[in-house]
Amino acid sequence: MNNQADAKEALMRAWPSIVRECRQVLGSELHYQAMIYHCLRHYGKVPIDQIGMNVKMKINNPVSKFFKDHEGTRAEAYKGMVEPTPDIVIFNQSINGDWRRRNYENSLRNMLIAIEMKASERYEDRLKPKEIIPDIEKVAAIREEVQNIGSRVVPVMLIVDTAPEEKEQMTLKSIEVVKNAARKEGVCLFYLSRKDMWKTGWK
Repeated sequence: MNNQADAKEALMRAWPSIVRECRQVLGSELHYQAMIYHCLRHYGKVPIDQIGMNVKMKINNPVSKFFKDHEGTRAEAYKGMVEPTPDIVIFNQSINGDWRRRNYENSLRNMLIAIEMKASERYEDRLKPKEIIPDIEKVAAIREEVQNIGSRVVPVMLIVDTAPEEKEQMTLKSIEVVKNAARKEGVCLFYLSRKDMWKTGWK
């Protein structure tokens, strides 16, 4: 797996299984994240040394407005850098199975797809745009930082809205707000609920 086309094909192979399997269980956001990782490995055929979960990175002197704004809130000793942690990353094979924090520059340069995800595990409440939009902006900012060092990455936001009770599911209005935010930022948006599944911004 050496390019974005390969990585996107792997995600598309895994997508039906992600939908099917996430609909079968009720769990925490971290559990669904692990399920998505599993599906990418098993059904998407992503090599084990090219996929990481909770990949901590360091960006020195960020150029994106999103990370500049977040850098400004850090303690003085940590200003001038940010440490985003994408939920799941598919890498170019040049990563050689090493995306440790100390290897942050290589991790940034070798990303093919960066995925953030949210799940509707809210007790008597719904997943809201204010929880999702910052992650959309985050993966868009990661793309900008990666482009700044001469590479490319596909930013993806994936929503698992499988709560069984309607009062804990996203409203149609909220979904539309999130769609518009993803469209504005040029981020691919994947959505699945107990009855619905779709994607936008995917080429």
